Amino acid sequence: MAGMLVAQTAPLEILPYPNEVKVHPGHYPFMSCQLVYPNALKNEADYLKQLLLEEHGLIVQHTKQGNMQLTLSKWIPHPEGYRLTVNEQGIRIEGSTPQGVFYGLQTFRQLITTHQGQIRIPYVVIDDAPAFKWRSFMLDDGRAFKGMKEVKQLLDEMAILKMNTFHWHLTEDQGWRIEIKKYPLLTEIGAHRDSTQLNWYESKVFDGKPFDGYYTQREIKEIVSYARNLHITVVPEIEMPGHASAAIAAYPWLGSTDEKIKVPCTFGVKNSAFNVADPRTRTFLKDVLDEVMELFPSRIIHIGGDEVRQEQWNNSSEVRTFMKEKGINSAAELQMWFTNHIASYLKSKGRIMMGWNDITGDKLHGYQSEVTIEAGNQLSEDAVVQFWTGNHDLLRKAAKRGYKIVNSYFKYTYLNFNHDRITPGLEYDFEPIPLEKAYAFNPIPEGLTMQEQKQIIGIGCQMWGEWIPQVEDMYRMIYPYWAAHAETGWTDNKRKNYNRFVRSMDYFLTRWIDKNYINSHNIGIKQHQ
Repeated sequence: MAGMLVAQTAPLEILPYPNEVKVHPGHYPFMSCQLVYPNALKNEADYLKQLLLEEHGLIVQHTKQGNMQLTLSKWIPHPEGYRLTVNEQGIRIEGSTPQGVFYGLQTFRQLITTHQGQIRIPYVVIDDAPAFKWRSFMLDDGRAFKGMKEVKQLLDEMAILKMNTFHWHLTEDQGWRIEIKKYPLLTEIGAHRDSTQLNWYESKVFDGKPFDGYYTQREIKEIVSYARNLHITVVPEIEMPGHASAAIAAYPWLGSTDEKIKVPCTFGVKNSAFNVADPRTRTFLKDVLDEVMELFPSRIIHIGGDEVRQEQWNNSSEVRTFMKEKGINSAAELQMWFTNHIASYLKSKGRIMMGWNDITGDKLHGYQSEVTIEAGNQLSEDAVVQFWTGNHDLLRKAAKRGYKIVNSYFKYTYLNFNHDRITPGLEYDFEPIPLEKAYAFNPIPEGLTMQEQKQIIGIGCQMWGEWIPQVEDMYRMIYPYWAAHAETGWTDNKRKNYNRFVRSMDYFLTRWIDKNYINSHNIGIKQHQ
């Protein structure tokens, strides 16, 4: 250890940046890898073998004594934390769980450089753990189906960025993307639309091409297993009671009117809502959730709950009669009753309900009733709230009430709002999000007590599917923007630095260009001058 007494201060080029780094003079030559690991870390060892072979042509040997060790160490306090040590004796990655060791590998891979034909790694000691327990990426497959290959590729990149939750938006007005065996028409009818609207919400232009696609239960099991090996939890989102047009097109009796509809070809908020007053509809939704829970071991199940237009409920004699019988005074209270009904059902199955912050009962949209929720008619205390819209006073109120919150405020975290979304000649009703603004986001707003700050469990970034018909369009929205959100989720806010972040992008930009996710002409990253 002689020669390692004075630490260097120049930051390493790592994303997300570790929370405690000591860099010492010198480098370890890494021309071969003799790997030592216990059976409990075989998955992580196999991952390391594959990445070293693919990125550096190194073949790893499993030995009892070697120059690299993967170790489980109980003394590391955080279940996702790790210590990475590189010195004259070799490389050691420790974690209290396989997940922590896995994240150590993601840091390790970015430290490897080549100098005069020699692979080497700087002498370092890194002690690291995430700032937030929830670090998610959401894919909207409902509006624009992507397929198993693309989902796996996204999971691969999430893992390198230490994102631990894949939020999978599987149902929408414009498409139902998950096989439910008890209700086959959900995919036979609900997964298909005749055409797709182009340009923007008021556009009369359509592509004239049928659009379809869904995931079989076999495919979903494969994706969930693939994600598990990358230490990513897959959280499914099944929208209810709004965003229900595709399901109602398949089974019209689910709707709140007698109208028979087709799967919409246009985007925007639709009028269709499940008739939650009908016990058949509630049984249907529980049946769907039962099959979903068989496929997804995640403790959290997302039910959406956003943007429910209430006109159909208000105009339905069946719904009004049900509300009178239950002592429900408004459509807003009916949604709260239904949401808590589903929360109770999920709780009986050992699961926790999550939804967008519309489920708290606060009026967020101009088309909703002015009637407010009575103070005694509140959201189930077990619910997890994903904040996406409104002002931060609503988030503060939810935190004060004791709800766990994921902050996904759209003005910072919507990937489809980045600058590359702009098409010349079209008018937009959103403010584009440059990379620097996305990076500046702090999920914990000002004005919270220390206890209330603890209610903010993480950050989510969202890839919505309107106007993103092709995979290439999706890549243009995601890369490199989600790296900013990944660092926000992992790195303490006081240690974030935008210029250092930009300088650290080389590893990822090279990787993403090599994989044809982006090209060198559409990156547009700028440092402060």
